[in-house]
Amino acid sequence: MNDNSLTRSDLSDAVVREVGLSRQESLQLVEEVLDYVIEALVDGETVKISSFGTFSSREKKERTGRNPKTGIEAAIVARRVVTFKPSQKMKELVNKGNQGV
Repeated sequence: MNDNSLTRSDLSDAVVREVGLSRQESLQLVEEVLDYVIEALVDGETVKISSFGTFSSREKKERTGRNPKTGIEAAIVARRVVTFKPSQKMKELVNKGNQGV
């Protein structure tokens, strides 16, 4: 991993190591899985990955916001946003990692 970010390439490399697919096949597999998740979210579906977490999309209403630097109010348009809720298992593992265990 570079710069503390996990990239598509890193995921593809992991598939090559763990599954033994070719580099091209593993990259295609990662792309297809990510595309499938995105399509489900676009269609309004919830994506639950056991022991990982849940992705969902929700509507946010139009509201008035304020530029913290200038104090000027501005309208924030209604939009859909993606949310992620980690599973309890992921929370526990991440917390253990923070404790140096």
